[in-house]
Amino acid sequence: MSRILIWYRDDLRLHDHEPLHQALSQQAQIIPVYCWDSRLEEKTSYGFPKTCRFRAKFLAESLLDLRTNLQNIGSDLILRQGKTEDVLPQLAQELKIDRIYYHAEVTSEELSVEKSLKNALIPLNISLTSFWGHTLFHPDDLPFTIHQTPELFTQFRKIIEKQTHPRPIFPTPIQLPALPPIPMGDLPIFLSQALHIQSGDRGGGLTFIGGENRGIERLTDYFWRKDCLKTYKETRNGMLGADYSSKFSPWLALGCLSPRYIYNQVKTYEQQRIANDSTYWLIFELLWRDYFRFIAAKHGDRLFRPSGLRGIRIPWQENWDNFQRWQEGLTGYPLVDANMRELAATGFMSNRGRQNVASFLTKNLGLSWQLGAEWFESCLLDYDVCSNWGNWNYTAGIGNDAREFRYFNITKQSRDYDPQGDYLRHWLPELARLPGDKIHQPSALSQQEQKEFCFKVGEDYPRPIVDFFESINVNKTIYQTALNLASR
Repeated sequence: MSRILIWYRDDLRLHDHEPLHQALSQQAQIIPVYCWDSRLEEKTSYGFPKTCRFRAKFLAESLLDLRTNLQNIGSDLILRQGKTEDVLPQLAQELKIDRIYYHAEVTSEELSVEKSLKNALIPLNISLTSFWGHTLFHPDDLPFTIHQTPELFTQFRKIIEKQTHPRPIFPTPIQLPALPPIPMGDLPIFLSQALHIQSGDRGGGLTFIGGENRGIERLTDYFWRKDCLKTYKETRNGMLGADYSSKFSPWLALGCLSPRYIYNQVKTYEQQRIANDSTYWLIFELLWRDYFRFIAAKHGDRLFRPSGLRGIRIPWQENWDNFQRWQEGLTGYPLVDANMRELAATGFMSNRGRQNVASFLTKNLGLSWQLGAEWFESCLLDYDVCSNWGNWNYTAGIGNDAREFRYFNITKQSRDYDPQGDYLRHWLPELARLPGDKIHQPSALSQQEQKEFCFKVGEDYPRPIVDFFESINVNKTIYQTALNLASR
């Protein structure tokens, strides 16, 4: 019997897992392994921790869940830590491995690890085989090559919807061969310590717990028990509570949920309950994930350059005082501040919030979009390299966005999407005594109103860090100048 090592990374599940399925179909002895790469404990280029405590906790929970699921079907999960290209070859030699199967990634750091591992395996005569498994659609089924991926999402979506369909999901194995005698290993200290961390959410949202079982449970609850899918499009721009959106993203990011599994569940829901704009819109959001991954595969490191995918050289600022106020939620703009405090306390932020805080950082403060992207990389529970950096390119106006200098009117957005101020009051307790519409713009309170509400602008809550429209006009001029230079 040949031995195939399954190298787990961001695909921590048994369902719809092609490397596992292919190894099982070959009647091989299967060796599931996860290696915590020590580089994930390092810092980003701006000095932020690469892995926040919330993501570390979610990952630890997901690994323990995967281990339990494997044990239930006769196998187990071997846990190791160190540089992948050092650890796996040593383990492969020890266990007399013939082949290593894994799900491929598309961005530079991950590809570098794959290349180093491949080189380390050559002298050992061990083959390394990759499979594609992070998207709804397989690249071989696209009506274009990855390098022909349309630059605009709408064009990409329309072609995909007309000309192809997702592949069927791979079955979940019900039995795996027993592992040879070898120490299974424990969670790395970095991850095990994170298990004891408590969220600072104070009851405002969903409690995220990692793992395939919890991901499927969340889907079952959201789709079938609470019947939330039928109103997803109407509620998805909410910011407070557990069920305004699906909140599948943390489980998708670590591969605890397969996008094709979600798609199949949506189709079943449409058959058994209702098919409407909301059911379509959840698939629409899965298409955005696909789009950003294919764009990342197409453009490579351009995604991470200051000039972005469009090559627009904007003289971004790096004002650390202003950046720190943005980080800590002290900008004087309640919607921005509430979202940034939620991120710091929980590792999560709504899609509506992400768009607003990113717009404010780049279009009002004029700060480097890379600062924001790295801070999100550090903090987000659901960090996905392609979606994160693709979205920051988009928001900064240097990605695939045909609308040029697009910005969000923060105060208007606050009134539109949090009309009663419930979200703001949840995360900004210092504003809780401001009634009704007053909470959206505390700086506009008159002296009489401040006295009436026992509230003092500049003391109880910061004055705005910049004038909104004045800063927009300044940064629009800077952007337009850079755009003109880029087009020459």
